[in-house]
Amino acid sequence: MASYTTIDNPELYFQSKNYVGSSSAQSITLDGSEDMQPDFIWFKNRATSSRHQLYDSVRGATKLINSDSSDGEQTVSYFTSFDSDGFTIPSGSSALNGGSQNIIAWNWKAGTSFSNDASATSVGTIDSTGSVSTTAGFSIISYSGASSTGTVAHGIGTPKMIIVKSRSHAKDWTVYHSALGNTKWIELNSNGASQTNSNRWNNTSPTSSVFTVATDSSVNASGYTYIAYCFQEIRGFSKFGLYVGNGSTNGTQVHCGFKPSWIMVKGRDSNRWWSMQDKERSPFNLMGDVLFANTNGAEETNNSNYYIDFLSNGFKIRGSSEFNNNNGDVYTFMAFAEAPFVNSKGVPCNAR
Repeated sequence: MASYTTIDNPELYFQSKNYVGSSSAQSITLDGSEDMQPDFIWFKNRATSSRHQLYDSVRGATKLINSDSSDGEQTVSYFTSFDSDGFTIPSGSSALNGGSQNIIAWNWKAGTSFSNDASATSVGTIDSTGSVSTTAGFSIISYSGASSTGTVAHGIGTPKMIIVKSRSHAKDWTVYHSALGNTKWIELNSNGASQTNSNRWNNTSPTSSVFTVATDSSVNASGYTYIAYCFQEIRGFSKFGLYVGNGSTNGTQVHCGFKPSWIMVKGRDSNRWWSMQDKERSPFNLMGDVLFANTNGAEETNNSNYYIDFLSNGFKIRGSSEFNNNNGDVYTFMAFAEAPFVNSKGVPCNAR
């Protein structure tokens, strides 16, 4: 019989880190029980109205994109390096290293170099390079746009979620979520409703080898370059799905198959923000510390409207905010584990 999970310790592939800025260069070590060299780091200064800063090892340490902006990639000196168990930041960046300010960094590991020459392999029609982890079901894929609909090799199993950003031009982020289907997309930098058109995914779901990009310049245009973060669902480690709100503090309970470490929720309808919660900022239930991926605002602290419980096998909504629990609204989510509900030896995890 197959094990419940192939990842007993999720900290090998995902870790959150809260640290205090110093205004001087510093190396930050992750707190997990396992060393983990991150390949994708998402930063947010919790105290101030400053943009989210996203870096990855494929684009390099000097290349910044912001989840709350349509701006293209910037070349900056705010981030120094991806280290063997953390990262290094220089002085001079208030967003990443402001003196005495609490800053959160969410860290994902990919780690294996990936390159696909489409004409040589006959996998896809657009060349792609990047960094992948088939174990964690995560890949960071760089590609250049084409003049017509094409397919891009992603290096992992069938993705449940794909987040695409134009590097070279100011274009909105475009997000595929399997719970919405291949005719729809949502924008990471927007609180807008899901939209329907074939010009993003060509009404074609990802396969175990490629994802399809149509002709809109946010995902595929000649002369443009793109970065895609691709996520496969891994039992006991990651989950991508939907739930329906009920407007009650006794809200919907969502089964993930693990005790969550981090979740991000986005409502399908308009004026539903991307809410982000994690165990690092909120160590205990009820959890009310929330940031929003689509805005540069400071953290909402212990706000009962956003209360949520992290459970041994998923999460339960305890607030009544329109951002995560409006009655009858559909919400998509992505979640990563602190611990699998049952490890490969059959041992269950503890509740919080």
